[in-house]
Amino acid sequence: MLNNLSITLQNLALVKEVESLENPGGLEKRVALTPLDIGKLSSAGVTVYVESGAGEGVDFTDEEYIENGAVIQTAEQIYKDKDIIIKFKGPSLESIPQMKKNCTLLCMAHFNSFPQRAQLLKDYSINVIAMEEILESPKIQTDEQILAREAMADALKSFIHNQTIDTLRIFIIGHNNRLAGSIRRAGNRNPYSLEILYEDVKFQELKENGKNTLYFYDGKNFSDTNNIIEKLKQCGSHIFDLHAFELEKGKKAIADYRESHPPFDFGLRRIQCLHETGMAGARYGLELLKKNKPEITIADANVVVLGYGNVARGAMHEIYEQGVKNIHVLGCTQTTGERIGHWLKDVDLVINGADLPLHLRGLTYLITNDHIKKIIPARSVVIDLVSGSETNRSAVEPVLGATFLTEPYFIKNKITISALWGWPMMGMNRESTERYSSQIVDVLAGRENLLEGLDSLPPGVQRALVCGPF
Repeated sequence: MLNNLSITLQNLALVKEVESLENPGGLEKRVALTPLDIGKLSSAGVTVYVESGAGEGVDFTDEEYIENGAVIQTAEQIYKDKDIIIKFKGPSLESIPQMKKNCTLLCMAHFNSFPQRAQLLKDYSINVIAMEEILESPKIQTDEQILAREAMADALKSFIHNQTIDTLRIFIIGHNNRLAGSIRRAGNRNPYSLEILYEDVKFQELKENGKNTLYFYDGKNFSDTNNIIEKLKQCGSHIFDLHAFELEKGKKAIADYRESHPPFDFGLRRIQCLHETGMAGARYGLELLKKNKPEITIADANVVVLGYGNVARGAMHEIYEQGVKNIHVLGCTQTTGERIGHWLKDVDLVINGADLPLHLRGLTYLITNDHIKKIIPARSVVIDLVSGSETNRSAVEPVLGATFLTEPYFIKNKITISALWGWPMMGMNRESTERYSSQIVDVLAGRENLLEGLDSLPPGVQRALVCGPF
């Protein structure tokens, strides 16, 4: 049930994705809103126009949109006299002059990546809200996220107090949503190393044990069929069970955290498929690796993930699900110029999920051209989940701009590199369409009520107004 609205932006256009700067060949086939979500907007009093064929790429017909209250228009009609225009990718240059002056465009704008288009939108007085810039306001945190964070904080407390965290090797056994939250807290504390181990790992496969190691697991899901926990205890390794912490201290830890940590003004992206992006990129990287190195067993592949945010954790999820036994997770400590070479010298697959601050882009790189030329072994694969453009570079130096479905990867110094713009297009079109659509509707007519107009934008949307107000 949508909130009761005082609708200012009365006429909404849902536009079909066509060839544009970030969609060469028009291979992006997703649509920003599903028929069911169009029905919600129509029922709330919005007049909705849909470009003919907009949903065909993900099997939504014009008839389905009509049944949900939409009016179908041609490509020549769709931009004219609309208060708000919704599309997935940024607009083609040719479409901008067709838009009504002072109208609002909601899309993945990537405003800093395409300066020519940005200037044209300003010249035509188009208000642009970048979907990728809209944030939760205030930040939303679930009890499970807090539990995962506080459990890892408790596990690391003595190492931080004794100032031995920089020599600590952390091993996460298994993978689930709770453990994923703990990984981020561990990475933020700058241990010597951080790895994810497959849950059926055998003791003899463990490379490290003793006082400088911490093995962290979730007893709620981990059966320990190989009896490694007891063997690790006998070796002097530190052991921590998230589930035991939950039973003993969980409720109090969550309550104390909420009382002492008021929500941040801003949280995560409101319109995103970050986890799916990581999964799709990792899946493609493993496919490329199998082609490049058919002699290796994927379970034994040496995989490195840079970063531990939402995109990177999606990649970890997919890699783990595909049976890779060891996943090395690199944070700030491990990606310094002096240390990162250690992790790259025998790597098979590198996945970058680290997003550099804007002021460092184009100046600092985590994976450099020298790494590609001298350290990373031939036939290895580098997947850049962050991508970018010549004016908005990522942390992978050889990536001068995004790759596209027309040519998803390139080869440099015998290393295969891919930085696809729109990773969920790699086999997750329908799923990502439905996820994006539900989030967009919530921003339009739910929590943020964007349809009430630009004069009352909440802070999380206000910061995403990259062009205007006009």
